This record gives sequence, structure tokens and C-alpha cells, in this order.
Amino acid sequence: MSAATKPAPPIREAFTELYGHRPAGVWAAPGRVNLIGEYTDFNEGFVMPLALPHTAVAAVARRDDGILRLHSADIEGPVVELAVDSLTPLSDGGWAAYPAGVVWALRDAGHTVGGADVHLASTVPTGAGLSSSAALEVVTALALNDLYELGLPRRELALLAQRAENAFVGVPCGVMDQMASAACAAGHVLHLDCRDLSVRQVPFDLAGDGLTLLVVDTRVKHALGDGAYAERRAGCEAGARALGVSHLRDVPYAELPAALPRLADDTVRRYVRHVVSDDHRVERVIALLDAGDVRGIGPVLTEGHASLRDDLRISCPELDLVVDTACASGALGARMTGGGFGGSAIVLAEAADAESLTKSVTEAFAAAGHAAPRVFPAVASAGARRL
Repeated sequence: MSAATKPAPPIREAFTELYGHRPAGVWAAPGRVNLIGEYTDFNEGFVMPLALPHTAVAAVARRDDGILRLHSADIEGPVVELAVDSLTPLSDGGWAAYPAGVVWALRDAGHTVGGADVHLASTVPTGAGLSSSAALEVVTALALNDLYELGLPRRELALLAQRAENAFVGVPCGVMDQMASAACAAGHVLHLDCRDLSVRQVPFDLAGDGLTLLVVDTRVKHALGDGAYAERRAGCEAGARALGVSHLRDVPYAELPAALPRLADDTVRRYVRHVVSDDHRVERVIALLDAGDVRGIGPVLTEGHASLRDDLRISCPELDLVVDTACASGALGARMTGGGFGGSAIVLAEAADAESLTKSVTEAFAAAGHAAPRVFPAVASAGARRL
């Protein structure tokens, strides 16, 4: 039985004990790692995430009295009880703001959602850049979509979940994380165009090629609400305005050398160089996968890390240590993944080298005085579903 389905029986029992009645169902939504294409989503560019086996699982029952009750198995505290008519954006509701924000976004979009009893449990590491918040949002949206028979497609659920995080929680994220959680397919990486949200499921059977993709969670916690993410987004938007385009996606890679000297601000110039070149890296990775050259994507990943480190400046010593150590120890390529300032890195390697690479990285962390990292394989898994 997979890690994603194991929580189902216990969470049903926990829900019943908590609320005094049985849930109508149990739903799951995964976290994600992004293979390539970072900070490109809000620039209407391209990304390539894959879903993890780690999921947020929700047992939910419908209520029609306007009351929303929320509880997490992972966070100490009582049931959070809210009136759906009184949900207020940016009210600093802690973890409960994510599912509550989804209810608010659904109602704000005109959908009839009267309330719910919700019990949540998650195996997605928090603060690791693996989209634990998007998993909470998407699992809530999918459950309410089913229970209230709203008939919304996955794309719309992802957009509503993104709106919950943007407008209700106050994090100006792009749509990649929610789309990955809602729409990824097992055994595939999702090629997502963040302008029109068109998707292509690209086969990604690493085990069949004798490869593995390791996630190295540095255990350095990051918080995207602290302004650093918003500052980079604002810098990208300033760059687009200066170059006369609506979004940086509209700057062709071939024209980047001519575009950069037109930007007077060095910080904006660096941000633009990263975004335009990372969109190009997505195109290169797609071409390599289509050609069957999976190993060939390794150097592109490492090149992407250098751009995130030097141009976007969102890496940290622990992430750089993972990438440098892995590449020096025989990995095919490595890079940080997610919002940065901590979180996780990914390492593409021969499956036979996974154990020795893990040992090398763990020893490097110990020698540097860092807490031991958490290392596990990223197996391309299914998107959100009812269990």
C-alpha cells in the first residue's frame, strides 16, 4: 500500500471521534517537486513539476448551517470553528487559513458552499519547498467540489486554490504548485504553460532508465510571506514593463543579450536573465526527454541552480552544499527546487549511486555543522483524487 493511501482508515476513525459522525469521504492531494522552471510561473512562463507520493489527506463531511470546522492531526490545538459568512482575508489564521481560504475563494466566486467538517493529516514536509500549503488547499477544494457537486474542472480548482493563497493568506504565489497538486499524473512530469494553463503529461520513468531523483530536504525552513518572494516578483514585473512586454515570458531567449543592457537596475537585470533563461531550460529539458536522453537533463539542472544562486539569489549555504557535494560525488545534476531560502534540492543520479550520494551529502552536512538532511526518492505520483 502506498504512503498516499495509508492514512485513509485512521483519518476516518479520527474524524468520527472528533466530530461524532462519519465523514462523507476521504480525499488526497500531493506535494510536488519542480524539475525545472523556477519563478517562471508568475511570469506566465513554463514549469515542469511532478507530484510526490507525500500527500495531504482530508476526511470531510458537508454542513449546510454556515459553519466550517477545521482540525489538523499534525498541529496541536482544538478544532477551529469559523462562520463561512465571516471569513476575512489576511486575518492571520495560521494553518487553518489555507483550507478556510479555499472556502472563501469558492464562495467569492459565486459557488454555494454552506460549510463543512474537515479533519486533515499530511505527510508533505512543511517548509521544505514541496508545496505543503498547496496540497492543503487542493485537497480541500477537491472535497468541497465533490460534496457540493460544483462540477469544477481541475484547472478551475487550482486557480481557486491559488486565489486562496494570494488573496486570503497573502502569499503572491504563481499557479504552479496548485496545478501540480491538482493535475499531475503518476509516472509523468507535468509540462505546464502558465499563461493558458495548457498541460502535457511527459513520461518520466526514471527507474526504467536505471535512474533516481533524490529530494534532499535541508531542514532549513523558509517562509515565502516574509517579502523576499514578493520583492522578486515585483522586480520581474518592473523588468517586463521596462522591456515593453506584459510578462517576461514574451522576451525570446535569443533576444536576451540585447534586452539586458536596456535595464538600468542591476537587480532587475539579474531577475530578468534568470527567468528568460530558465524558460529556455524548460524547453531544453523537454527536448531531451522527448529524445529519450534523460541523463542529458542533469547538466541543465545544475545550470539552473547556478542561475537561482547567482541571478535570483534565493539559495543558501545548505542548498549550495547539497548541489556541490552531489555533483562532486558523481551525480548527473542537481539544483535547489521551490521558493528558496532553505527547503529542498533535487539530485538526478544513477540509481546504483543513490546510497553513496546520500552518504556523501549527509557527511558533508555533519562536517559543516548542519543538522542531518532528510533524503528520499521523488517518484512521479498521482495528482489529487478521492480515496
